Amino acid sequence: MSYNILLCGVGGQGTVLASKLLAAAAEKKGEIVHSAETIGMAQRGGPVTSHVRIGKDAYSPLIPKKCADLIIAFEPSEAVRNLDYLKEGGAVITNEVCLKPVTESLNPTGYDGKEMTEYLRKTIGNLVVLNADELCAELGSSKFFNVAVLGVAKGADFLPFSEEDLLSTIETSVKANFVEVNKKAFLHGVEVGKNNKSI
Repeated sequence: MSYNILLCGVGGQGTVLASKLLAAAAEKKGEIVHSAETIGMAQRGGPVTSHVRIGKDAYSPLIPKKCADLIIAFEPSEAVRNLDYLKEGGAVITNEVCLKPVTESLNPTGYDGKEMTEYLRKTIGNLVVLNADELCAELGSSKFFNVAVLGVAKGADFLPFSEEDLLSTIETSVKANFVEVNKKAFLHGVEVGKNNKSI
């Protein structure tokens, strides 16, 4: 197997946990896996990019440009900013809900993420657009988007793991009192992903 997944968002959205779950699932299958994060002022809402490389052909933890099979974006502008990593024919899953940077409150530009989402719709053929608030409404918090979006990726056939691989990883990698709600988030995402396969 050879598969490259790039996850991007901003600090506090859970991109690092999502990447760790993917890496752990790959390791459980006996795959060689490399992962790394590039973090810019993450605690202040800065960009966070996680690279997960699976397979013996990955010689370094960072994905080269034009080599990502899948980009999972937690924020639309981060999806656009990282498109250079996507390979031809690769897939993108993005949250359409924007998280405005601090600079927006200091010098308002009207950024709401819609222009970024429209650009993605025009540019990417294999695209799933999600609304984190709607996706996680029944879970009580959009903080579970990081696990729910992995379910969407699985349901849409964008991940090289089984549901059981990922559920097992959630059971062993998430704090015990959050295991059941995260499993629920993942399975809910799977069903949403199945309905979005053709988008």
